[in-house]
Amino acid sequence: MMKRFALASLALIALAPAAFAAPSPAFQQAILAELAPQKRAEVQGRATGGNSVHEVLAVILLNNLQLADAAGSAQLTVRDVLAHRMGLKFHTFDRDLEDGAPYPLLAARLGSAPLLCPPRECFGYQNVAFSLIGDVVFAVTGDFYTRLVEKRLFAPLGMEDSTFGRDGLESSERWARPHVRAGRGWTAVRPRENYYRVPPAAGINASVADMARWASAQLGHRPDVLSQALLTDLHAPVVRTRDQLGGSPWRRTRLRDAHYGTGWRVFDYAGETAVYHAGAVQGYRAMIGLLPRRDVGIVVLWNSESALPSGLMPTFLDRILGLPEERWVDLVNGR
Repeated sequence: MMKRFALASLALIALAPAAFAAPSPAFQQAILAELAPQKRAEVQGRATGGNSVHEVLAVILLNNLQLADAAGSAQLTVRDVLAHRMGLKFHTFDRDLEDGAPYPLLAARLGSAPLLCPPRECFGYQNVAFSLIGDVVFAVTGDFYTRLVEKRLFAPLGMEDSTFGRDGLESSERWARPHVRAGRGWTAVRPRENYYRVPPAAGINASVADMARWASAQLGHRPDVLSQALLTDLHAPVVRTRDQLGGSPWRRTRLRDAHYGTGWRVFDYAGETAVYHAGAVQGYRAMIGLLPRRDVGIVVLWNSESALPSGLMPTFLDRILGLPEERWVDLVNGR
């Protein structure tokens, strides 16, 4: 068994739209039966206009979320949640989540959260708001997000090391302890439970072998699980993310443009489309980068808060693309 790592805010969040599939007709009818006659007629009317009943129900559920901009809230779609295009300020309520506040309480407070822009008009990365997709999945399928991911993705892809929650991580025979700075060295700590409370955003544990299987599926090698049409949809740019053009040296040097798609970042990496995501929680870091046109991907996982390994991915991509060598991994200065 490979060692498991906790993955947060990583590209595994792209599991959400793949798990979001149509429920049975019987379940749809059960939902419709619970609606008031006027609302039932609205759903059925909208469903005949090219949208399925479950898609319409998902939109209605999101419409019930009243953000500070009520008119903009009424236009929100599942895509806006998955593309972090809800108009909220970056990482809304993350500090409260880290302090132990429960997800349902934080989700209920989104209506009073300050906005960065009108809904659908800008990018603002979220963990709490992104996890609304779990509520949508349950509302339209009658099953929990975690169970659907296990059934529709982990099992068919052979991701046998992948689990949800801290208990899932610690029950593994072999798992990598998170490490934090302690003086001039590192010390192991127990994984924190806070981000496990938002499974769609940051609740999964996986080994590097499982992440390789996920990367392979995202490159189109498992059309029985993730169709090419779905992958094309997930990897398509939705909203520009100019903040990604700065920061680390490889971003400043290699990125010509940056967008967020549906659960994935989409970069123009020196003229090549790169599909990418990264994430971090206490003591863990992770990166995944794909070059779909070249059928190449890389996964980097490490169990410390050092930034040093982050240079491995651009080093690899540069070699694949035949770009001039750069010192993205600086062993001398520890960057």
